[in-house]
Amino acid sequence: MKSAHLLLAASLLASQAQAANLLPGPAFPQFADGAALAAACERNLKTAAAGVKAMERRAPDRHWLKAYDDLDGRIEDMGGPIYLLSNVHADPAIRAAAEKCEARWQDFNSSLEQNEKLYKAVRQLKPKDAIDQEMVKRLLRTFEDAGVSLSAAPRQRAKQINDRLTDLKLAFDKNIRDANIKLAFTEAELQGVPARVLQSAQRDEQGRIVLGMDYPSYLPVLDYAEQGATRERMWRAKNSEGGEANLRLLAEMASLRKEYAALFGYPSYADFVLRNRMAQNMARASAFLEDVKAAVAERERAEVEELRVAKSRHLGTPLDATTVQRWDYSFYAERVRRERYSVDQEAFRPYFPPQESLQFALSVIEKMMGVKHTLVSGAAAWNPEVQTYAVTDVATGKPLAALYVDLYPREGKYNHAAVWSYRHGRTLDGRAAQSALVVNLDRRGLTLEELETLLHELGHSVHNNLSATRYGQQAGTTVMRDFVEAPSQMLEAWVYDPRVMAVFQEVCAACKPVPAPMLAQAKVANEYPKGLQAARQYLYARFDLTLHDSQAPEPMALWAQLEGPTPLGHVPGSMFPAGFSHLAGGYAAGYYGYLWSLVVAMDLRTAFAADKLDPAVGRRYRNTVLANGSQRPPQDLVREFLGRETNARAFFDDLRR
Repeated sequence: MKSAHLLLAASLLASQAQAANLLPGPAFPQFADGAALAAACERNLKTAAAGVKAMERRAPDRHWLKAYDDLDGRIEDMGGPIYLLSNVHADPAIRAAAEKCEARWQDFNSSLEQNEKLYKAVRQLKPKDAIDQEMVKRLLRTFEDAGVSLSAAPRQRAKQINDRLTDLKLAFDKNIRDANIKLAFTEAELQGVPARVLQSAQRDEQGRIVLGMDYPSYLPVLDYAEQGATRERMWRAKNSEGGEANLRLLAEMASLRKEYAALFGYPSYADFVLRNRMAQNMARASAFLEDVKAAVAERERAEVEELRVAKSRHLGTPLDATTVQRWDYSFYAERVRRERYSVDQEAFRPYFPPQESLQFALSVIEKMMGVKHTLVSGAAAWNPEVQTYAVTDVATGKPLAALYVDLYPREGKYNHAAVWSYRHGRTLDGRAAQSALVVNLDRRGLTLEELETLLHELGHSVHNNLSATRYGQQAGTTVMRDFVEAPSQMLEAWVYDPRVMAVFQEVCAACKPVPAPMLAQAKVANEYPKGLQAARQYLYARFDLTLHDSQAPEPMALWAQLEGPTPLGHVPGSMFPAGFSHLAGGYAAGYYGYLWSLVVAMDLRTAFAADKLDPAVGRRYRNTVLANGSQRPPQDLVREFLGRETNARAFFDDLRR
């Protein structure tokens, strides 16, 4: 028996070694337990500190930028996976150790960004070309925004604030991730919810169906549960994730960010942040948002009235006595879609099995951009279900990147959809990029909207994987925050194109094709309720900018104040901001970027109007927009790709259509 175990272990090691040889870049680090991760964290921080000391002794010569990028790459390889593990690992002890390690890396990085010796070296550099010039500008901005040029006391306070904000973000995300809210319902209470949800759900001692807040459970209840009370319970539970504790954390974050901006002489955190974004300043971002609001206001009111009519008809209540509640929105919007457009999102699930949906999305990218994704068996990851792909260039066979895909929900896992670009590539030495695509798909199949989300997130991974910048610090998704969503949002429209959807049969001949009329109707139905959707995005963005304006108001009071006048109003007791995790991280004073990026995305789509799979246009897009990361300004990349200045015509025409 012992020899059999040894043979099995040897076989596993051989398999992992073979996988490592096929995988561009290093294998994903493995930790037996939290203690092992903590020990590795300690070693890596010491190694990184020694690297900084060596960099401090280096003269600011013509190779300085490469040397600093080397150091950044080593730091990224040691710390990058840790930021991911705190969100996805199944072992709570490893997640907890990763969170502690993440806080230590933040302390390290905030000290690095205030390193006066390195800052002085950057100031002495003489860029050899435009790319080096952009890199120098980026480094100077990073050092200066961290407070290196402040006097001693404000500089120390800036570091304290940055470190505290990291602790608050970790706590905020943990409160959501570990809330593990479960609700029990009788079968009668779940009337209308698809049978597949009920069949796979757990049962409590009383035989009731137990559902969590993961999307495959939450969304079907909001979309299909006939009883308003059932939808209300689910909606209120979802809108309490994070709870009062997160409201307090968010208030502290807003206050600290305001104080941070004041250290640099800015009246608000929004003013401090936006000066380095496409929007440039608070006034311009606010004016854009008000234009969006004006464009959708009438449509939003009309759509709420349509939902009210639908509810009145459904319940048999007088129209003037019928009010649409927040938990009614998804249910009646879905009913209107089914009645008006004969489109039921649940009806798409048999056509889109999850694994085949992933292969479809990868194949679309391959056709457009001349790359190939090869599944690497036996590759080490953070969970047995994670799939690992080697990304190579079709024309040359050159290894480009590694893509990890984590498809399904599990307890303790990040419960939305996101990409971690935890390793950036560069052309100086062929360093390969690596990213992790994390979603929570229904194992029984996807709706068309979920397939759209999968393509969106893959767009972020592609941005990381196909970057070809000189320096890693300028690669992929390091672009300005109000541009970073554009490459992903552009791809969302692809699922409504019949020629694109025909690719599904190429990757799955046994899969039944979506009937053409069904897809055509879904495309029309996708326009509904566009007014409410755009107005909601406006509200999120306005809340974010106002929270980070000069007053830094209390989050819950501000949310109630902004949401109250909307057609659906505010629900007392609900706590949406407590679960608004974007604001705990990099989207603070930047959520408007989703709408701003959508303007760019819809303009980018015009180049693919004739054929969304056109390999010539796709390759040009890859080489111009994706490959350049942030080594060139985004407006320059878009101008070169489109052959003209970008404009908002497509975006506003679509809103008003």
